[in-house]
Amino acid sequence: MKGLYPLKFAPIYKDKIWGGNKIKTVLGKDFGNLPNCGESWELSAVEGNISVVTNGYLAGNNLEELIEIYMGDLVGEKVYEHFGIEFPLLIKFIDANDDLSIQVHPDDKISKKRHNAYGKTEMWYVLQADKGSKLNSGFNQEVDREKYVKYLEENKLMDILNFVEVSEGDVFFIPAGRVHAIGKGLLIAEIQQTSDVTYRIYDYDRRDDNGNPRELHTELALDVIDYTVLPEYKTPYQEEMNETVQVVSCPYFTTNVLKFNKTIEKDINELDSFVIYICLEGNFEIVYDGGKEVAGKGETLLIPASLESYKLSPVSGEVKLMEVYIK
Repeated sequence: MKGLYPLKFAPIYKDKIWGGNKIKTVLGKDFGNLPNCGESWELSAVEGNISVVTNGYLAGNNLEELIEIYMGDLVGEKVYEHFGIEFPLLIKFIDANDDLSIQVHPDDKISKKRHNAYGKTEMWYVLQADKGSKLNSGFNQEVDREKYVKYLEENKLMDILNFVEVSEGDVFFIPAGRVHAIGKGLLIAEIQQTSDVTYRIYDYDRRDDNGNPRELHTELALDVIDYTVLPEYKTPYQEEMNETVQVVSCPYFTTNVLKFNKTIEKDINELDSFVIYICLEGNFEIVYDGGKEVAGKGETLLIPASLESYKLSPVSGEVKLMEVYIK
């Protein structure tokens, strides 16, 4: 059997009523004739949306087929034991040309019981932000279920939600249960559990293409929401040139930011996990035993667990990557 190598996948583009054009203009991705491209699913194992390889001799195979064949060599032994042939993460770019609905996601326990699915813990990295753009993460004051319902019924929910003005490079960790929404003018990279379970709790009274109010999941959301108020919702971190900086670590994924202008050597033997690289800025190459692969801004690569060691080199100037794996 031929050896595994860094894999690229065909993006899966999603038309959304709130979508825009930044996936093309900022990230250079051609989504064809979609009028409002809101999302580019870079790496997905969601049923009906399974990513297909575009490079090398495995081109044309989908992610599920590859895990069936390569098992732990692709995803890591412990990951394979836990998830089987289902890839555990979903990587997206999101272009919000309008405000997204206020929503919440259930955790693993509730998702399993209600939907036979995984829960949805996620994180956002702000790739680009129009001046004054905001997002919602959590509440801005002490709230319990009774107070939440009162504000929702009186159409004053926005008064108790925490909105934050954001800029490029900001990171927000959104555990299952946290009320959240991406605001107008933001281009975001999202890392999340493989789940498409979303409870929409407020949608600005918008209507769908047929003129009907968009479905809300008010009752389902009530016992999912975490009403805890935090003093700060933004995730603090400090970039360091030519260093790997951990930004988020949770049971579902670890995410680092890596900014470099010289060759970085990587050894992932101890991780026992696949590694994902999402290119945020610049062009770089991965040099490994058997070849090299070049990628640029807006591209996502899956590094098989069996690769063990490789080098990351800038093609020119500075490169910024997100590095994602499961501990």
